[in-house]
Amino acid sequence: MNTQRRQLQILFQLTLAALLARSLQAAAPPRPHPVVVVVIDGLRPDFVSPETTPQLAKLAAAGVFFAHHHPVYLSSTEVNGTALATGSYPAHSGIIANNEFRPRLDPQNAIATQAPDMVRRGDELSGGHYLARPTVAEIIHAQGLATAIAGSKPVALLHDRALPSATPGVSALVSQGEARPEAVTTALKATQGALPSATERDDKTARDDWTTQALLGTLWRDGVPPYSLLWLAEPDSSQHASGLGSAQSLAALKKSDEKLGLLVAELTRRGELATTNIFIVSDHGFSTIVEKVDLAVELSVAGFSAQRVALGGLKQSEVLVVGNGGSSLIYVGGHDAATIERVVTFLQQQSWTGVIFSRSPLAGAFPLAAANIDAPEAPDLVVSFKWQDGKNAAGVPGLQISDLAATSPKLANHASLSPFDMHNTLVAVGPDIRAGVISTLPSGNLDVAPTILWLLGLKEAAQKMDGRVLSEALTQPAPPLTSYELKRLSAQQEINGGRWTQYLQISEVNGVRYLDAGNGEFSPAPR
Repeated sequence: MNTQRRQLQILFQLTLAALLARSLQAAAPPRPHPVVVVVIDGLRPDFVSPETTPQLAKLAAAGVFFAHHHPVYLSSTEVNGTALATGSYPAHSGIIANNEFRPRLDPQNAIATQAPDMVRRGDELSGGHYLARPTVAEIIHAQGLATAIAGSKPVALLHDRALPSATPGVSALVSQGEARPEAVTTALKATQGALPSATERDDKTARDDWTTQALLGTLWRDGVPPYSLLWLAEPDSSQHASGLGSAQSLAALKKSDEKLGLLVAELTRRGELATTNIFIVSDHGFSTIVEKVDLAVELSVAGFSAQRVALGGLKQSEVLVVGNGGSSLIYVGGHDAATIERVVTFLQQQSWTGVIFSRSPLAGAFPLAAANIDAPEAPDLVVSFKWQDGKNAAGVPGLQISDLAATSPKLANHASLSPFDMHNTLVAVGPDIRAGVISTLPSGNLDVAPTILWLLGLKEAAQKMDGRVLSEALTQPAPPLTSYELKRLSAQQEINGGRWTQYLQISEVNGVRYLDAGNGEFSPAPR
C-alpha cells in the first residue's frame, strides 16, 4: 500500500511539475528577434531609388522609411558612429568631431578620434571610458549575449573597443581589416587574405566586399548573434573624391546596395530573414563644395597667432584651428577671453561664416549646449560654414563652404549645419517593424541604439539613453509619443554699424533635440 501511495505521489509530483513547466513556458516572453544594422556611409535619403538602390528601396517599401531623419552635429562619421553606438548626444559621449585637440593624448597635434592608438590611449587614461557612455555592444555583452561587428572604416572600433573574454557564443569585431579575437584574424587570413589596400582617391568597394564577406562568412559562421553591425565605406569615399551624382559615386552606391542584397540573401538562406529586424542607416548627409577657405590662414592674415599644429603645446592667446570640413573647431591657449572675443568678431564679418558656437557666453553666438556639443574637452569655439540651396553640375542640390586648402582634391563634404548634411537615411524592416510606412516624424541617429535595445528586451538600458525609442515604427508596445515641437533660435550682434545674424532650426520629439539647419549673415553698414 505504501509503495502504491508513493507511486501516486511521484505521479502527482511529475504531473504538477509538467503543468508548472507548461505554465511557465506559456508565460515566458518570446525570445527577442536578432537585430542587424547596416551603415551605408554618406548616403543621402534623396539618393534612395529603385534605379540606384533597388534592394534598399524594396526594404523601405516593406518596412518604415524615416523621411525626416537626422545625424547629430557635427554631421561627420566618428561623431555619428558614436551616436549610433551609444544613443547619446556628443556632449555626453565625449566625441564631438572626427578631428579634435586632446592635449592629454597629443600635446601638439589634432587627433583622429577613431584612430586605434588614440582610442587605446584614451581608454588607458580614463579607465576604459574613452567613450563616456556604454555602447550597444557593451550593454549586450553585460547580458552574456554575443555580437558581431564589421566595418570597412576604423569607426567600427568605437562600437566595441574591448571584447569580454567570457562572452558565451561568438563575439567578434573586424575594424578596417583588424580583427578580434585572434582566432578571427587567423580565420580571415586563411579564407580571405588581407584587407585590400586603398588610397584617399580610390573608391572603397573592394574593402566593402572584403568586410561584408568577413561578417557573413566568418563572424556568422556559427549563427547570427542577437546583434550585428556592418559598416560600409561607400558611397562616402567616392562622393568626396568625384562629387555627388557622379558616375563613380552612383556606381559605388549601387555596389553598397548589392552588399545589402548579399546580407538579405544570407539571412534568407539561413531561414532567418522573417525573424530578423534590419536597420539601414547612414551616418550623415552630404553637400557639394563651392568654396574652400583655409581658416588658419584667414585668421593669421587678420593678425591672430593661428596655426594647425601647437608646437611645444598651445600657448597663452595662441589659436589652434582643427578642420572638420563643413565645420571647424577653434582652441585658444589659456581660454583667453579677449582673444576669443576678437576671433568671434572677426568670424561674424566674414562671408563664409554660417553659425558660431562658443564655450563662454558671447553676443551673436550660441552656446555649445545649443548643439549638444558641450563635452568636457570641447573647444572654445565651433564654426559651421555657410551653405546654399543651389545645385551642382549633376543637378544635385546642396552647396557648402569647407575649411580646406585650395589644393585639396575633395569635391564634396559634410559636417556643416546645412540641411543637406543634417538629413540622412534610416530604413527599418522586420517582424517587429510596421509595414509600408513613411514616417514624417523627426528622428535621429541617437534613436537607433535605444530602439535596438528595446527590441532586444533591454528596456531599462534603452530608457537611460539620450535618444528615444522609435515607437512610431514598432508593432510592439513602446513608450508613447507625448510631444512634438519646432523651435528657432536666433542671435545677433551689432558690429561697426553692421549687423550679424545667425539662426538654428530645431525639431523636438519627446524632448529629444534634432538640428534641422543653421546659417548666418553679416549685413555691413549702409554707405
